[in-house]
Amino acid sequence: MKNHRSNRRSFLKASSLAASSFLYIPASVLGRENRIAANDRINVGCIGIGPQGTGDMRGFLRNPQCQVVALCDLKSNVLQEKQNLVNEFYSNQDCMAYHDFRDLTARGDIDACLVATCDHWHVLTSLAAVRSGKDVYMEKPMGLTLEEDQAMRAAVNQHNRIFQFGTQQRSDPLFRKACEIVRNGLIGDLHTIHVWSPGSSQGGSPAQVPVPEWLDYDFWLGPSKFTPYTENRCSNELWWFISDYALGFIAGWGIHPIDIALWGAEDYFQGTWEIEGRGKFPGEGVCDTALTWDVKIQIEGGVTVDSRGDASAAEWKKRYSDDSSHGTAFEGTEGWVYVRRGKIDASPKNLLDARIERPLYESSNHVDNFLECVRSRKETICPVGAAVKGDALCHISDIAIRREEKLLFDSQREVFIGNHEANKRLMRPMRKPWRL
Repeated sequence: MKNHRSNRRSFLKASSLAASSFLYIPASVLGRENRIAANDRINVGCIGIGPQGTGDMRGFLRNPQCQVVALCDLKSNVLQEKQNLVNEFYSNQDCMAYHDFRDLTARGDIDACLVATCDHWHVLTSLAAVRSGKDVYMEKPMGLTLEEDQAMRAAVNQHNRIFQFGTQQRSDPLFRKACEIVRNGLIGDLHTIHVWSPGSSQGGSPAQVPVPEWLDYDFWLGPSKFTPYTENRCSNELWWFISDYALGFIAGWGIHPIDIALWGAEDYFQGTWEIEGRGKFPGEGVCDTALTWDVKIQIEGGVTVDSRGDASAAEWKKRYSDDSSHGTAFEGTEGWVYVRRGKIDASPKNLLDARIERPLYESSNHVDNFLECVRSRKETICPVGAAVKGDALCHISDIAIRREEKLLFDSQREVFIGNHEANKRLMRPMRKPWRL
């Protein structure tokens, strides 16, 4: 990495000297006129290039500030297909393909990594990237446990890396507007936040079948316990809803409205949180995460966060005159504001036209914001601290509905108060040789 950056500095210095001697140098070489010199682009490696990872990768491909130079995936058919896609985009054969993420993160010429693996690999692959000097754009949710989240935060801070969490709603003007209305006190004193998202799916045959030849199943399992392969187990239709690999949509989708709740009311999320809830779980099949949930979190300062899976949110949809499967609504003493993808509403309506005295951090594109911060070394719109706090809210919600008891969570120490069994669920063992 040092040699790579040194070469950049040497190039710019030489270019400056040449310009001062009245030598003509094309703008494309100097990176002017919105064209970036080839050796001054941010080199990006993509780890995990399934449907979500490919969507994210296209955002990097569209940005001339960077170049995707390496891919990694454990599905050989996917890896070959996406390598061809990238090379065709750049009209060259420069993008390298890797089976093992450690080979990719070991490259000294890579500046940043996109991590869009299955959830149980998010933290381990991101830790490898950060510890080798790379900045990281991590898809949500964060880790399978709060212990993993804490390890990620510590590594980002220790190695002074740029981190972007994939909660892209922060880069949407409607969500920013809603949060600005709340943070500028325009709805009065905040007392309740409603959040809801789609629930998990169920199903999946438990019968063992042969592992497809294109899949390295043992490596795919990684830190999770060994389980015989079942049909489509590693597909997006199933793994997201199997607790060995994910928390289900209470985190996988739920992190989106929770993150907006946190962004709009960040100052309130202090002290002790009282949490209780219930959930409905599948009775058969390989999927075992919450189909729906009803969780209440009482923040010490007096704000209640009411979180539900879509099937439990009918009364809120009626209140906000919208039948969307997701949303965040802030209720105050002088009005409310509701936002979801593609819509914002408020009562009274003039809140939407009110002057904002204290604007929030503005980003119009999540990937572009990350790349800008890689260059400037400024904090991204969703940095690691906010990512951990939002993820923690998802973790304690899942624990609450599984424990079916009222819990107290110390948000500063990040532990449950006086409940050893609940605290045990904030971590889980990893299959050897994997470890944080």
